[in-house]
Amino acid sequence: MPKPLGVYIHVPFCKQKCVYCDFYSLPHREEEMDAYVSALRAQLAETDFSGFQADTVYFGGGTPSFLGSRRLAALLEAVSAACSIAPGAEITFEANPDSAGDPGELSALRRAGFNRISLGMQSADDGELKAIGRVHTAAQVRSSVEAARRAGFDNLSLDLIYGLPGQDLPRWRENLAAAAELGPEHLSCYGLKAEPGTPLYARRETLPGDEVQADMYLETVGFLEARGYRQYEISNFSRPGRESRHNLKYWTLGEYLGLGPGAHSDFRGVRYAWARDLSAFLRGDRILSEARRMTPRDREAEWLMLSLRLTRGLDMAGREGRFRPFLERCGTAGYALREEGRWRLTPRGFLVSNQIIGELLDLLQEE
Repeated sequence: MPKPLGVYIHVPFCKQKCVYCDFYSLPHREEEMDAYVSALRAQLAETDFSGFQADTVYFGGGTPSFLGSRRLAALLEAVSAACSIAPGAEITFEANPDSAGDPGELSALRRAGFNRISLGMQSADDGELKAIGRVHTAAQVRSSVEAARRAGFDNLSLDLIYGLPGQDLPRWRENLAAAAELGPEHLSCYGLKAEPGTPLYARRETLPGDEVQADMYLETVGFLEARGYRQYEISNFSRPGRESRHNLKYWTLGEYLGLGPGAHSDFRGVRYAWARDLSAFLRGDRILSEARRMTPRDREAEWLMLSLRLTRGLDMAGREGRFRPFLERCGTAGYALREEGRWRLTPRGFLVSNQIIGELLDLLQEE
């Protein structure tokens, strides 16, 4: 019986790099796209997938839709040739609204086997989009959603960002309402952070403060829950049964294999990442930027940290021991709940999850 595997394909190309982005992405490399597809196909062909079957395939970036349907279909075909894909597998591509509004392109991707779109909406306000360097408009978001539905996609995710420059709670609520009105099956809502080295970092004083962002987060949870979207992870909400099956692998210690520069893997007991170097990748140089064989203690720490990202929380049956006094204090403070032997964080607990997880990891080290 083959083991389930998530396959991640990194596409580093974008039309323009956003001012907040610290992912490995490169603006407008049209002349290198065909070479990149060839390099990815070569990497797929030389990877040993024996004993595994892909039940999720995810094209992320960057902007995968910028490659166009012909290249994306060729890559998915290469994945299928290298690794068996399970019937009913979730096959996702990320898209920006400026490059995902062509019904013909979307229909071609649907015929090729893609069945899920993750669309980078980010905001419903053109001024906010411009302020963060997005190249699309709110109207293009709406037209892209309509085109995706006409092409037969019935699993659509929208990404939103709160805490944009000059944004207040009423404006964020308007963005939530506009996104919900489009009827996606899934929503990812992230708080904007000014990462060092990005253009936004020099303008970080224009971002809402921590308290305002906390209010926006709590508003998000209540607003979406009232409209039928269940929170299942700190930043992710879905209709029942429409959680991102691929991303759940990251949070439940499932195995996944990443291909392309900058991609990460947790495969055959090793966590590793490919160097963020497109030129080397195109030359066929497979350079790792990090690699670590995971020990049982490593896995235990990951289990604790990742489980608390999920609303289903930690299964502490038979091992609460040292953790229970601290978790009970979290419960008294309104940060955690104990239900049927599991401890999970509340929305307010998610706001301070880094501190809670840090304390629990310290306790784990004392065992």
